Amino acid sequence: IASIMNRVRNLKNKYRNEDNITDELNCTKISADTTDNSVNQIMTADDPKEWLCLLLRQEKKGVPQVDANLRNKLIRHYSLAVTALPAEKHSQDESYARILVRLAELKALQDPEDARDQFHLARLNCKKFAFVHVAFAQFELSQGNEKKCKQILQKAVEYSAVPLEMLETALQNFHLKKKQLLPDENK
Repeated sequence: IASIMNRVRNLKNKYRNEDNITDELNCTKISADTTDNSVNQIMTADDPKEWLCLLLRQEKKGVPQVDANLRNKLIRHYSLAVTALPAEKHSQDESYARILVRLAELKALQDPEDARDQFHLARLNCKKFAFVHVAFAQFELSQGNEKKCKQILQKAVEYSAVPLEMLETALQNFHLKKKQLLPDENK
């Protein structure tokens, strides 16, 4: 374990010192192994981008909507990420916001009340990101709570969440009684 942790520290230092690295390259620099060992290795990291890259790669291993084992594993790992990344430090980080939202979306597949709590947490901690509000509004709409959906979107406008265009599109689609607040390409 000590040698693994040493190797992780060395890799992190090596890649932090390189200039002009794109996010996509950062994702590939994390160990290619996406098993629990990778999660254990990254648990010491305090970088939401690293966490998000690892988690998104894990999601590519299957379809969480139909694979309960994968879904449970992902929920466990997303929860670890939320625990490892303090909100007061990362609330302005888009990757952190995406982790919170995705955890809520995964929980929605099992327990809507638990998912609702997770969406509240995401919205409380990451108010500036429009996608956080739209995801919560979409959840409420899927639960049949149209009034709550509209309230969430209106509050997001009041919070000046960005990009505003995303909120405007979601509100417009809500008023047109569409089931999806955003087209797939905008998500």
